[in-house]
Amino acid sequence: MRVGHVRERHGAAGAPWRLAAAVDANGPWLDLEVVRRRILAADARRAHNALLFRQPITTLDDHLARGLRLEALGELVEGFAVAGGRRDPDDDAVLEAADLAFGPPILRPASFRDFYAFEQHVATMWQRRQSEIPEAWYRLPIFYFSNTSEIRGPGDPVWAPMGSRELDFELEVGAIVDTPAFNLPEERAGEAIGGYFVLNDWSARDLQRDESTVRLGPAKGKDFATTIGPWIVTPDELGARWTDHAAGPDLAMTATVAPAAGPPVTVTSGSWSTAHYSFGQMLARASADVHVRPGEILGSGTVGTGCLLEVKDTTLRRWLQPGDLVTVAIEGIGEVQTPIVVRPTR
Repeated sequence: MRVGHVRERHGAAGAPWRLAAAVDANGPWLDLEVVRRRILAADARRAHNALLFRQPITTLDDHLARGLRLEALGELVEGFAVAGGRRDPDDDAVLEAADLAFGPPILRPASFRDFYAFEQHVATMWQRRQSEIPEAWYRLPIFYFSNTSEIRGPGDPVWAPMGSRELDFELEVGAIVDTPAFNLPEERAGEAIGGYFVLNDWSARDLQRDESTVRLGPAKGKDFATTIGPWIVTPDELGARWTDHAAGPDLAMTATVAPAAGPPVTVTSGSWSTAHYSFGQMLARASADVHVRPGEILGSGTVGTGCLLEVKDTTLRRWLQPGDLVTVAIEGIGEVQTPIVVRPTR
């Protein structure tokens, strides 16, 4: 199942996001509040028997705050046909993907922990310092807390922050926690992950370089934007692509930069399966002696070759600049496009 926030692409400005779901990549999107009302009209007892039916479906943030998990929305998708729904445009519950704009799949995440799980990326970063990967990295899933006030969705513009001329992207896998977690063991922590999405952790490399000299941060080199989307894919959709002993499924991760003039340049070609740590291991580390709440998100860290800092000299040969269109994609999950623009003056 895929779950996302949508509104009509050409609808009124400022229209609220609605929660929608699709069974798979080829299925139609369903307006979950329309489906909820229809099922309830057919059987009013549902409101007494299930929390899912007692209040309107608004956003995923609200759904999780009510103590419900992502998988609970599957009851609405499954009940659609039973309640007389038709999977065609004549049904008011059916939304055509081409007519929709998608927002961040979680609008206001309570926190964002970004990990460092891909050895190829980590090795490249340490080679730039003429050093080897620290031994501790192989023992501990390392993360930092990033900013959640500047979350962007698909199509939302990004710009280099004040004082920066070295804007970079970072292609990562994102995961959402959808049930309370505290002191989870590695072998069970993955069960608290409600789904996965594409994550782009934007970086201002010159600001980050200055901050790293004092061994604190990252801060202003990272906190100006994080793009997530286009929707959340539940774990059951990806299960068949997991291989034995791999930390992630064998899904291609790619990034392309299309300049304002000239052909697109593919700058990243990696795989989630090359991660050193699984999200279960990451969440076990995050929840050690700490309450992790539903709606908090995790980032995998950058896949190998997943940023210009690693491959700029052999691919794009420059940092990002206004007029570029950055597309990051994960096979089986989706793709997110971001236009790079001039920094607004206010």
